[in-house]
Amino acid sequence: MSELITLTLAEARDGLKAKKFSARELAQAHVDAVEKARALNAYVLETPDHALKQASRSDERLARGEGGPLEGLPLGIKDLFATEGVRTTACSNILRDFIPPYESTVSSQLWRDGAVMLGKLNNDEFAMGSSNETSAFGPVASPWRRPGANTYVENGKIVGEPLVPGGSSGGSAAAVAAHLCLAATATDTGGSIRQPAAFTGTVGIKPTYGRCSRWGVVAFASSLDQAGPIGKTVRDAAIMLRSMAGHDPKDTTSADLPVPDYEAAVGRPVKGMRIGIPKEYRLDGLNPEIDALWEKGVAWLKDAGAEIVEISLPHTKYALPAYYIVAPAECSSNLARYDGVRYGLRVPGKDIVDMYEKTRAAGFGREVKRRVMIGAYVLSAGYYDAYYLRAQKVRTLIKRDFETVFDQGVHAILTPATPSASFGIGEKLKADPVEMYLNDVFTVTVNMAGLPGVAVPAGLDAQGLPLGLQLIGRPFDEETLFSLGAVIERSAGRFPVADRWWEG
Repeated sequence: MSELITLTLAEARDGLKAKKFSARELAQAHVDAVEKARALNAYVLETPDHALKQASRSDERLARGEGGPLEGLPLGIKDLFATEGVRTTACSNILRDFIPPYESTVSSQLWRDGAVMLGKLNNDEFAMGSSNETSAFGPVASPWRRPGANTYVENGKIVGEPLVPGGSSGGSAAAVAAHLCLAATATDTGGSIRQPAAFTGTVGIKPTYGRCSRWGVVAFASSLDQAGPIGKTVRDAAIMLRSMAGHDPKDTTSADLPVPDYEAAVGRPVKGMRIGIPKEYRLDGLNPEIDALWEKGVAWLKDAGAEIVEISLPHTKYALPAYYIVAPAECSSNLARYDGVRYGLRVPGKDIVDMYEKTRAAGFGREVKRRVMIGAYVLSAGYYDAYYLRAQKVRTLIKRDFETVFDQGVHAILTPATPSASFGIGEKLKADPVEMYLNDVFTVTVNMAGLPGVAVPAGLDAQGLPLGLQLIGRPFDEETLFSLGAVIERSAGRFPVADRWWEG
Protein backbone atom coordinates (compact mmCIF):
# COMPACT_ATOMS: atom_id res chain seq x y z
CA MET A 1 0.00 0.00 0.00
CA SER A 2 1.30 3.44 -0.91
CA GLU A 3 1.85 5.62 2.13
CA LEU A 4 0.54 8.55 0.09
CA ILE A 5 -3.08 7.43 0.45
CA THR A 6 -2.92 7.45 4.27
CA LEU A 7 -2.07 11.16 4.34
CA THR A 8 -4.67 13.61 5.52
CA LEU A 9 -5.82 16.30 3.11
CA ALA A 10 -3.74 18.88 5.01
CA GLU A 11 -0.64 16.66 5.00
CA ALA A 12 -0.98 15.98 1.27
CA ARG A 13 -1.42 19.70 0.56
CA ASP A 14 1.71 20.56 2.52
CA GLY A 15 3.65 17.68 0.95
CA LEU A 16 2.82 18.89 -2.56
CA LYS A 17 3.92 22.41 -1.72
CA ALA A 18 7.19 21.05 -0.27
CA LYS A 19 7.66 18.97 -3.47
CA LYS A 20 7.94 15.71 -1.48
CA PHE A 21 5.86 14.06 -4.22
CA SER A 22 3.96 15.13 -7.32
CA ALA A 23 0.23 15.57 -7.80
CA ARG A 24 0.36 12.83 -10.45
CA GLU A 25 2.04 10.41 -8.00
CA LEU A 26 -0.61 11.25 -5.42
CA ALA A 27 -3.43 10.72 -7.92
CA GLN A 28 -1.94 7.45 -9.20
CA ALA A 29 -1.68 6.07 -5.66
CA HIS A 30 -5.37 6.76 -5.13
CA VAL A 31 -6.37 5.39 -8.53
CA ASP A 32 -4.58 2.15 -7.63
CA ALA A 33 -6.31 2.04 -4.23
CA VAL A 34 -9.72 2.53 -5.83
CA GLU A 35 -9.09 -0.35 -8.25
CA LYS A 36 -8.19 -2.68 -5.37
CA ALA A 37 -11.28 -1.69 -3.39
CA ARG A 38 -14.01 -2.36 -5.93
CA ALA A 39 -15.54 -4.99 -3.64
CA LEU A 40 -16.60 -2.18 -1.27
CA ASN A 41 -18.67 -0.63 -4.12
CA ALA A 42 -17.88 2.88 -2.89
CA TYR A 43 -17.45 4.26 -6.42
CA VAL A 44 -20.15 3.90 -9.07
CA LEU A 45 -17.93 5.51 -11.71
CA GLU A 46 -14.13 5.73 -11.74
CA THR A 47 -12.47 8.51 -13.75
CA PRO A 48 -8.74 7.63 -13.60
CA ASP A 49 -7.76 9.24 -16.93
CA HIS A 50 -9.55 12.44 -15.99
CA ALA A 51 -7.84 12.44 -12.57
CA LEU A 52 -4.35 11.95 -13.98
CA LYS A 53 -4.84 14.74 -16.54
CA GLN A 54 -6.04 17.12 -13.82
CA ALA A 55 -3.08 16.08 -11.65
CA SER A 56 -0.61 16.77 -14.45
CA ARG A 57 -2.05 20.25 -14.89
CA SER A 58 -1.76 20.77 -11.13
CA ASP A 59 1.92 19.79 -11.28
CA GLU A 60 2.48 22.43 -13.95
CA ARG A 61 0.83 25.11 -11.81
CA LEU A 62 2.71 24.02 -8.68
CA ALA A 63 6.00 24.14 -10.59
CA ARG A 64 5.26 27.79 -11.39
CA GLY A 65 4.52 28.51 -7.75
CA GLU A 66 0.81 28.85 -8.51
CA GLY A 67 -2.23 26.83 -7.60
CA GLY A 68 -5.34 26.99 -5.46
CA PRO A 69 -5.95 25.82 -1.90
CA LEU A 70 -6.84 22.29 -3.09
CA GLU A 71 -4.26 22.09 -5.85
CA GLY A 72 -3.56 18.48 -6.86
CA LEU A 73 -5.64 16.90 -4.07
CA PRO A 74 -7.70 13.85 -5.17
CA LEU A 75 -11.35 13.87 -4.09
CA GLY A 76 -14.42 11.70 -4.51
CA ILE A 77 -17.71 13.29 -5.60
CA LYS A 78 -21.06 12.00 -4.39
CA ASP A 79 -23.19 10.96 -7.36
CA LEU A 80 -25.76 13.61 -6.45
CA PHE A 81 -23.52 16.43 -7.75
CA ALA A 82 -23.82 17.14 -11.47
CA THR A 83 -20.44 16.85 -13.19
CA GLU A 84 -20.24 18.21 -16.72
CA GLY A 85 -19.65 15.45 -19.26
CA VAL A 86 -19.40 12.81 -16.51
CA ARG A 87 -22.34 10.50 -15.77
CA THR A 88 -24.48 11.60 -12.82
CA THR A 89 -27.29 9.27 -11.77
CA ALA A 90 -28.27 9.95 -8.14
CA CYS A 91 -27.78 6.15 -8.03
CA SER A 92 -31.19 5.63 -9.63
CA ASN A 93 -32.13 3.59 -12.68
CA ILE A 94 -34.24 6.49 -13.90
CA LEU A 95 -31.04 8.52 -14.44
CA ARG A 96 -28.66 5.64 -15.17
CA ASP A 97 -27.36 7.11 -18.45
CA PHE A 98 -27.70 10.83 -17.68
CA ILE A 99 -24.63 12.91 -18.59
CA PRO A 100 -25.14 16.53 -17.48
CA PRO A 101 -24.07 19.39 -19.78
CA TYR A 102 -23.38 21.55 -16.70
CA GLU A 103 -21.39 21.47 -13.45
CA SER A 104 -22.77 21.88 -9.95
CA THR A 105 -21.63 25.06 -8.24
CA VAL A 106 -19.98 23.17 -5.38
CA SER A 107 -17.92 20.89 -7.61
CA SER A 108 -17.02 23.77 -9.94
CA GLN A 109 -15.54 25.59 -6.93
CA LEU A 110 -13.46 22.53 -6.07
CA TRP A 111 -12.04 22.44 -9.61
CA ARG A 112 -11.48 26.21 -9.43
CA ASP A 113 -9.32 25.59 -6.36
CA GLY A 114 -7.30 22.87 -8.10
CA ALA A 115 -8.87 19.63 -6.82
CA VAL A 116 -8.67 16.34 -8.76
CA MET A 117 -11.72 14.11 -9.35
CA LEU A 118 -11.22 10.37 -8.84
CA GLY A 119 -14.82 9.47 -9.68
CA LYS A 120 -18.44 9.46 -8.56
CA LEU A 121 -19.37 7.94 -5.21
CA ASN A 122 -22.26 5.64 -4.36
CA ASN A 123 -25.23 6.86 -2.33
CA ASP A 124 -28.74 5.79 -1.42
CA GLU A 125 -31.06 6.36 -4.38
CA PHE A 126 -31.88 10.08 -4.54
CA ALA A 127 -30.28 10.27 -1.06
CA MET A 128 -33.22 8.38 0.47
CA GLY A 129 -31.81 6.00 3.03
CA SER A 130 -29.67 5.64 6.13
CA SER A 131 -27.48 2.70 5.12
CA ASN A 132 -26.56 3.06 1.43
CA GLU A 133 -28.52 -0.09 0.60
CA THR A 134 -31.12 1.51 -1.68
CA SER A 135 -28.68 2.43 -4.48
CA ALA A 136 -29.46 1.06 -7.95
CA PHE A 137 -25.77 0.07 -8.08
CA GLY A 138 -26.05 -2.10 -4.98
CA PRO A 139 -25.06 -1.49 -1.37
CA VAL A 140 -21.77 -0.03 -0.18
CA ALA A 141 -19.82 -2.11 2.32
CA SER A 142 -18.08 -0.35 5.17
CA PRO A 143 -14.30 -0.76 5.32
CA TRP A 144 -14.86 -1.59 8.99
CA ARG A 145 -15.72 -5.11 10.04
CA ARG A 146 -16.49 -6.63 13.41
CA PRO A 147 -13.36 -8.07 15.05
CA GLY A 148 -13.37 -11.81 14.55
CA ALA A 149 -16.07 -11.64 11.87
CA ASN A 150 -15.51 -13.97 8.95
CA THR A 151 -15.75 -11.19 6.37
CA TYR A 152 -13.44 -11.34 3.36
CA VAL A 153 -13.29 -10.95 -0.42
CA GLU A 154 -13.46 -13.91 -2.78
CA ASN A 155 -13.53 -13.53 -6.57
CA GLY A 156 -14.17 -9.83 -6.20
CA LYS A 157 -17.20 -10.31 -3.93
CA ILE A 158 -17.52 -9.80 -0.19
CA VAL A 159 -18.29 -12.97 1.73
CA GLY A 160 -19.51 -13.05 5.32
CA GLU A 161 -21.12 -10.24 7.29
CA PRO A 162 -20.25 -6.83 5.83
CA LEU A 163 -21.40 -3.72 7.65
CA VAL A 164 -23.20 -0.68 6.25
CA PRO A 165 -21.27 2.62 6.10
CA GLY A 166 -24.42 4.62 6.86
CA GLY A 167 -26.31 6.75 4.41
CA SER A 168 -27.15 8.37 2.26
CA SER A 169 -23.52 9.48 1.81
CA GLY A 170 -22.21 5.97 2.44
CA GLY A 171 -19.93 5.91 -0.57
CA SER A 172 -18.35 9.18 0.53
CA ALA A 173 -17.75 8.00 4.10
CA ALA A 174 -16.50 4.55 3.06
CA ALA A 175 -14.12 6.02 0.49
CA VAL A 176 -12.60 8.46 2.99
CA ALA A 177 -12.28 5.82 5.72
CA ALA A 178 -10.71 3.32 3.30
CA HIS A 179 -8.24 5.94 1.94
CA LEU A 180 -9.82 5.83 -1.53
CA CYS A 181 -9.75 9.67 -1.66
CA LEU A 182 -8.40 12.38 0.59
CA ALA A 183 -11.89 13.80 1.19
CA ALA A 184 -15.32 13.70 -0.42
CA THR A 185 -18.39 15.77 -1.09
CA ALA A 186 -21.63 14.67 0.54
CA THR A 187 -25.15 15.92 1.19
CA ASP A 188 -27.30 15.95 4.33
CA THR A 189 -31.11 16.08 4.38
CA GLY A 190 -31.74 14.48 7.78
CA GLY A 191 -28.32 13.25 8.85
CA SER A 192 -26.80 11.86 5.65
CA ILE A 193 -23.36 13.39 6.27
CA ARG A 194 -23.15 13.04 10.05
CA GLN A 195 -24.51 9.50 10.46
CA PRO A 196 -22.16 7.83 7.91
CA ALA A 197 -19.24 9.85 9.30
CA ALA A 198 -20.03 8.52 12.78
CA PHE A 199 -20.32 4.95 11.43
CA THR A 200 -16.92 5.06 9.71
CA GLY A 201 -14.66 7.02 12.05
CA THR A 202 -14.56 10.07 9.78
CA VAL A 203 -15.52 13.74 10.25
CA GLY A 204 -18.60 15.10 8.51
CA ILE A 205 -20.12 18.56 8.71
CA LYS A 206 -23.57 19.61 7.58
CA PRO A 207 -23.25 23.40 7.18
CA THR A 208 -25.98 25.96 7.86
CA TYR A 209 -28.74 25.83 5.25
CA GLY A 210 -27.70 28.26 2.54
CA ARG A 211 -23.97 28.11 3.26
CA CYS A 212 -23.28 25.87 0.21
CA SER A 213 -25.10 26.24 -3.09
CA ARG A 214 -27.65 23.57 -4.01
CA TRP A 215 -27.45 24.45 -7.71
CA GLY A 216 -26.60 21.35 -9.72
CA VAL A 217 -27.23 18.99 -6.78
CA VAL A 218 -30.00 16.48 -7.48
CA ALA A 219 -32.82 17.49 -5.14
CA PHE A 220 -34.44 15.29 -2.50
CA ALA A 221 -36.13 17.79 -0.13
CA SER A 222 -35.27 21.33 -1.14
CA SER A 223 -35.80 23.04 2.21
CA LEU A 224 -33.66 20.46 4.03
CA ASP A 225 -30.86 19.46 1.60
CA GLN A 226 -27.40 20.90 2.21
CA ALA A 227 -24.02 19.98 0.75
CA GLY A 228 -20.99 19.46 2.97
CA PRO A 229 -17.70 17.54 3.19
CA ILE A 230 -16.53 14.31 4.78
CA GLY A 231 -12.85 14.24 5.71
CA LYS A 232 -10.34 12.26 7.73
CA THR A 233 -9.91 15.01 10.32
CA VAL A 234 -11.60 18.16 11.57
CA ARG A 235 -8.94 20.23 9.80
CA ASP A 236 -9.59 18.43 6.51
CA ALA A 237 -13.33 19.11 6.77
CA ALA A 238 -12.57 22.78 7.44
CA ILE A 239 -10.31 23.03 4.39
CA MET A 240 -12.96 21.41 2.19
CA LEU A 241 -15.83 23.56 3.44
CA ARG A 242 -14.00 26.78 2.67
CA SER A 243 -13.83 25.78 -1.01
CA MET A 244 -17.37 24.36 -1.14
CA ALA A 245 -19.12 27.30 0.56
CA GLY A 246 -20.04 30.67 -0.86
CA HIS A 247 -22.86 32.73 -2.30
CA ASP A 248 -24.33 31.59 -5.61
CA PRO A 249 -26.74 33.88 -7.50
CA LYS A 250 -28.12 30.79 -9.28
CA ASP A 251 -29.47 29.49 -5.95
CA THR A 252 -32.09 31.73 -4.34
CA THR A 253 -31.58 30.00 -0.97
CA SER A 254 -27.82 30.67 -1.02
CA ALA A 255 -26.68 33.07 1.72
CA ASP A 256 -24.84 36.18 0.59
CA LEU A 257 -22.29 36.08 3.39
CA PRO A 258 -18.48 36.00 3.42
CA VAL A 259 -16.84 32.59 3.89
CA PRO A 260 -14.50 32.54 6.89
CA ASP A 261 -11.12 30.82 7.01
CA TYR A 262 -12.47 27.71 8.72
CA GLU A 263 -9.05 26.11 9.06
CA ALA A 264 -7.94 29.00 11.27
CA ALA A 265 -10.68 28.03 13.74
CA VAL A 266 -9.15 24.57 14.28
CA GLY A 267 -7.14 24.75 17.50
CA ARG A 268 -8.65 27.99 18.80
CA PRO A 269 -9.26 28.01 22.57
CA VAL A 270 -12.79 27.10 23.67
CA LYS A 271 -12.40 28.37 27.22
CA GLY A 272 -15.53 30.16 28.38
CA MET A 273 -17.80 28.71 25.71
CA ARG A 274 -21.16 27.49 27.00
CA ILE A 275 -22.07 24.01 25.76
CA GLY A 276 -25.68 22.88 26.06
CA ILE A 277 -26.67 19.31 26.91
CA PRO A 278 -30.33 18.78 25.90
CA LYS A 279 -32.21 16.66 28.40
CA GLU A 280 -34.66 15.52 25.70
CA TYR A 281 -31.84 13.63 23.92
CA ARG A 282 -31.49 11.28 26.89
CA LEU A 283 -33.88 8.82 25.32
CA ASP A 284 -35.46 5.90 27.14
CA GLY A 285 -33.47 2.79 26.32
CA LEU A 286 -30.46 4.77 25.05
CA ASN A 287 -27.52 2.44 24.44
CA PRO A 288 -25.33 2.64 27.60
CA GLU A 289 -22.22 2.85 25.41
CA ILE A 290 -23.62 5.92 23.65
CA ASP A 291 -24.50 7.51 26.98
CA ALA A 292 -21.02 6.82 28.37
CA LEU A 293 -19.41 8.32 25.26
CA TRP A 294 -21.59 11.40 25.63
CA GLU A 295 -20.35 11.83 29.22
CA LYS A 296 -16.76 11.52 27.99
CA GLY A 297 -17.42 14.29 25.48
CA VAL A 298 -18.78 16.48 28.27
CA ALA A 299 -15.63 15.84 30.34
CA TRP A 300 -13.30 16.61 27.40
CA LEU A 301 -14.96 19.94 26.70
CA LYS A 302 -15.03 20.82 30.39
CA ASP A 303 -11.32 20.03 30.67
CA ALA A 304 -10.72 22.41 27.75
CA GLY A 305 -12.37 25.21 29.71
CA ALA A 306 -15.90 25.10 28.34
CA GLU A 307 -18.89 25.54 30.63
CA ILE A 308 -21.48 22.74 30.50
CA VAL A 309 -25.15 23.67 30.98
CA GLU A 310 -28.30 21.58 30.79
CA ILE A 311 -30.80 22.88 28.25
CA SER A 312 -34.28 21.97 27.07
CA LEU A 313 -35.45 21.49 23.49
CA PRO A 314 -39.05 20.52 24.30
CA HIS A 315 -40.26 19.86 20.77
CA THR A 316 -37.48 17.38 19.95
CA LYS A 317 -39.81 14.41 20.37
CA TYR A 318 -41.88 15.63 17.42
CA ALA A 319 -38.92 16.15 15.09
CA LEU A 320 -38.70 12.67 13.56
CA PRO A 321 -42.40 12.29 12.69
CA ALA A 322 -42.54 15.87 11.38
CA TYR A 323 -39.41 15.27 9.28
CA TYR A 324 -40.93 12.15 7.73
CA ILE A 325 -43.88 14.24 6.58
CA VAL A 326 -41.95 17.27 5.28
CA ALA A 327 -39.18 15.33 3.52
CA PRO A 328 -41.43 12.90 1.59
CA ALA A 329 -43.75 15.77 0.62
CA GLU A 330 -40.87 17.71 -0.93
CA CYS A 331 -39.48 14.51 -2.44
CA SER A 332 -42.81 13.80 -4.11
CA SER A 333 -42.80 17.27 -5.64
CA ASN A 334 -39.16 17.18 -6.75
CA LEU A 335 -39.32 13.71 -8.30
CA ALA A 336 -42.38 14.57 -10.38
CA ARG A 337 -39.93 15.84 -13.04
CA TYR A 338 -38.75 12.29 -13.77
CA ASP A 339 -41.47 11.33 -16.22
CA GLY A 340 -39.57 9.89 -19.20
CA VAL A 341 -40.33 12.89 -21.39
CA ARG A 342 -37.31 15.19 -21.29
CA TYR A 343 -34.39 13.12 -20.00
CA GLY A 344 -33.56 9.92 -18.17
CA LEU A 345 -35.21 6.54 -18.56
CA ARG A 346 -38.23 6.15 -20.84
CA VAL A 347 -40.32 2.99 -20.96
CA PRO A 348 -42.77 3.12 -23.91
CA GLY A 349 -46.49 2.77 -23.18
CA LYS A 350 -49.75 2.79 -25.10
CA ASP A 351 -50.32 6.45 -24.13
CA ILE A 352 -48.54 9.13 -22.11
CA VAL A 353 -50.09 8.09 -18.78
CA ASP A 354 -49.06 4.50 -19.38
CA MET A 355 -45.55 5.69 -20.25
CA TYR A 356 -45.37 7.70 -17.01
CA GLU A 357 -46.45 4.71 -14.95
CA LYS A 358 -44.13 2.21 -16.62
CA THR A 359 -41.15 4.61 -16.55
CA ARG A 360 -41.49 5.36 -12.86
CA ALA A 361 -42.22 1.75 -11.96
CA ALA A 362 -39.02 0.65 -13.69
CA GLY A 363 -36.91 3.67 -12.76
CA PHE A 364 -37.57 4.18 -9.06
CA GLY A 365 -36.54 1.75 -6.31
CA ARG A 366 -38.74 0.56 -3.47
CA GLU A 367 -37.71 3.16 -0.89
CA VAL A 368 -38.12 6.04 -3.35
CA LYS A 369 -41.57 4.79 -4.32
CA ARG A 370 -42.51 4.53 -0.64
CA ARG A 371 -41.50 8.13 0.06
CA VAL A 372 -43.13 9.50 -3.10
CA MET A 373 -46.40 7.81 -2.11
CA ILE A 374 -46.21 9.12 1.46
CA GLY A 375 -45.48 12.61 0.12
CA ALA A 376 -48.31 12.51 -2.39
CA TYR A 377 -50.67 11.38 0.38
CA VAL A 378 -49.79 14.14 2.88
CA LEU A 379 -50.09 16.79 0.13
CA SER A 380 -53.41 15.51 -1.18
CA ALA A 381 -56.74 17.29 -0.76
CA GLY A 382 -58.19 16.70 2.67
CA TYR A 383 -54.83 15.75 4.25
CA TYR A 384 -52.65 18.80 3.55
CA ASP A 385 -53.84 20.68 6.65
CA ALA A 386 -53.88 17.61 8.86
CA TYR A 387 -50.34 16.48 8.04
CA TYR A 388 -48.09 18.77 5.99
CA LEU A 389 -49.24 22.10 7.40
CA ARG A 390 -49.12 20.78 10.95
CA ALA A 391 -45.61 19.36 10.39
CA GLN A 392 -44.44 22.77 9.18
CA LYS A 393 -45.83 24.37 12.34
CA VAL A 394 -43.93 21.81 14.42
CA ARG A 395 -40.82 22.66 12.43
CA THR A 396 -41.19 26.30 13.40
CA LEU A 397 -41.46 25.32 17.07
CA ILE A 398 -38.29 23.20 16.80
CA LYS A 399 -36.44 26.14 15.29
CA ARG A 400 -37.67 28.43 18.09
CA ASP A 401 -36.41 25.96 20.72
CA PHE A 402 -32.89 26.32 19.33
CA GLU A 403 -33.20 30.11 19.04
CA THR A 404 -34.23 30.34 22.69
CA VAL A 405 -31.21 28.28 23.78
CA PHE A 406 -28.75 30.29 21.70
CA ASP A 407 -30.28 33.57 22.90
CA GLN A 408 -29.44 32.40 26.44
CA GLY A 409 -25.74 32.46 25.59
CA VAL A 410 -25.17 28.86 24.58
CA HIS A 411 -22.46 28.62 21.90
CA ALA A 412 -23.06 25.01 20.80
CA ILE A 413 -24.91 21.84 21.76
CA LEU A 414 -23.33 18.41 22.34
CA THR A 415 -25.30 15.23 21.58
CA PRO A 416 -24.67 11.70 20.33
CA ALA A 417 -24.47 11.41 16.54
CA THR A 418 -26.25 8.05 16.22
CA PRO A 419 -28.17 5.71 18.52
CA SER A 420 -25.76 2.83 17.78
CA ALA A 421 -22.69 1.78 15.85
CA SER A 422 -22.93 0.40 12.32
CA PHE A 423 -25.05 -2.67 11.62
CA GLY A 424 -24.88 -5.44 9.06
CA ILE A 425 -26.03 -5.11 5.46
CA GLY A 426 -29.58 -6.46 5.28
CA GLU A 427 -30.15 -6.39 9.05
CA LYS A 428 -32.67 -3.52 9.04
CA LEU A 429 -33.58 -2.76 5.44
CA LYS A 430 -36.07 -5.62 5.10
CA ALA A 431 -37.55 -5.10 8.56
CA ASP A 432 -39.98 -2.35 9.52
CA PRO A 433 -38.74 0.75 7.62
CA VAL A 434 -39.51 2.85 10.70
CA GLU A 435 -36.64 1.09 12.50
CA MET A 436 -34.28 2.37 9.81
CA TYR A 437 -35.74 5.87 10.07
CA LEU A 438 -34.90 5.92 13.80
CA ASN A 439 -31.20 6.15 12.86
CA ASP A 440 -31.86 9.86 12.26
CA VAL A 441 -33.26 10.53 15.73
CA PHE A 442 -30.32 12.73 16.82
CA THR A 443 -29.72 14.46 13.50
CA VAL A 444 -33.03 15.54 11.91
CA THR A 445 -33.61 18.49 14.26
CA VAL A 446 -30.55 20.20 12.76
CA ASN A 447 -32.01 20.06 9.25
CA MET A 448 -35.47 21.07 10.40
CA ALA A 449 -33.97 24.20 12.01
CA GLY A 450 -31.43 24.87 9.22
CA LEU A 451 -28.49 24.77 11.65
CA PRO A 452 -24.90 23.53 11.22
CA GLY A 453 -23.89 20.22 12.78
CA VAL A 454 -20.68 18.21 12.80
CA ALA A 455 -20.02 14.55 13.67
CA VAL A 456 -16.59 13.77 15.13
CA PRO A 457 -15.22 10.29 15.94
CA ALA A 458 -15.08 9.86 19.70
CA GLY A 459 -14.53 6.19 20.49
CA LEU A 460 -15.21 2.54 19.72
CA ASP A 461 -18.03 0.34 21.00
CA ALA A 462 -17.59 -3.08 22.59
CA GLN A 463 -17.41 -4.63 19.12
CA GLY A 464 -14.58 -2.31 18.13
CA LEU A 465 -16.73 -0.20 15.79
CA PRO A 466 -16.63 3.62 15.59
CA LEU A 467 -18.99 5.89 17.51
CA GLY A 468 -19.31 9.64 17.04
CA LEU A 469 -20.47 12.72 18.90
CA GLN A 470 -22.41 15.57 17.33
CA LEU A 471 -21.97 19.29 17.87
CA ILE A 472 -24.81 21.62 16.82
CA GLY A 473 -24.02 25.28 16.26
CA ARG A 474 -25.62 28.66 15.81
CA PRO A 475 -26.57 29.70 12.26
CA PHE A 476 -23.49 30.38 10.10
CA ASP A 477 -21.14 29.71 13.03
CA GLU A 478 -19.36 26.66 11.66
CA GLU A 479 -16.10 28.09 13.03
CA THR A 480 -17.13 27.34 16.61
CA LEU A 481 -17.98 23.76 15.63
CA PHE A 482 -14.51 23.30 14.14
CA SER A 483 -12.89 24.65 17.31
CA LEU A 484 -14.94 22.38 19.57
CA GLY A 485 -14.65 19.40 17.20
CA ALA A 486 -10.86 19.72 17.34
CA VAL A 487 -11.04 19.38 21.14
CA ILE A 488 -12.95 16.11 20.85
CA GLU A 489 -10.60 14.85 18.14
CA ARG A 490 -7.53 15.71 20.20
CA SER A 491 -9.00 14.06 23.31
CA ALA A 492 -10.36 10.91 21.67
CA GLY A 493 -7.69 10.39 19.02
CA ARG A 494 -8.26 9.19 15.49
CA PHE A 495 -9.72 5.83 14.53
CA PRO A 496 -8.22 4.43 11.32
CA VAL A 497 -9.47 1.15 9.84
CA ALA A 498 -7.39 -1.69 11.26
CA ASP A 499 -6.58 -3.58 8.05
CA ARG A 500 -7.26 -3.48 4.30
CA TRP A 501 -9.12 -6.80 4.23
CA TRP A 502 -11.04 -5.83 1.08
CA GLU A 503 -7.85 -6.04 -0.98
CA GLY A 504 -7.73 -9.83 -0.42
